[in-house]
Amino acid sequence: MNTSKVIKTSNAPEPVGPYNQAIKAGNFIFCSGQIAINPISNQIDCLGNIGKETTQVLKNLLAVLEAGGATIEDVIKTTIYLTDLNNFQKVNEIYDDFFKVKNPPARACVEVSSLPKGVLIEIDCIAFID
Repeated sequence: MNTSKVIKTSNAPEPVGPYNQAIKAGNFIFCSGQIAINPISNQIDCLGNIGKETTQVLKNLLAVLEAGGATIEDVIKTTIYLTDLNNFQKVNEIYDDFFKVKNPPARACVEVSSLPKGVLIEIDCIAFID
């Protein structure tokens, strides 16, 4: 029996393709990758500014997590996609400030040739709720 549930919130951008913001399956929440779309304007207000893009991406992820009943403390795994690994240090600083939790999640970070809408960063995550 499939007990998965779609998670959807207006506090994060609408998906730019045929997928959901997140799926809750059992105690897990699988969040789709978020890019720096401002959910209010539905625009990328900070395109090309890695610091501002990263902050918006993390805000979007948090909104999706909260819609699923999770908090930042529940995140167990993230994947960061960067179009330029030279941005890693700046992203890591912002990420570190965001994940000021007892047990930060496991993480992977990879460089990719391009991302949707020309953004510099995309992040997805998995959360576990007790």
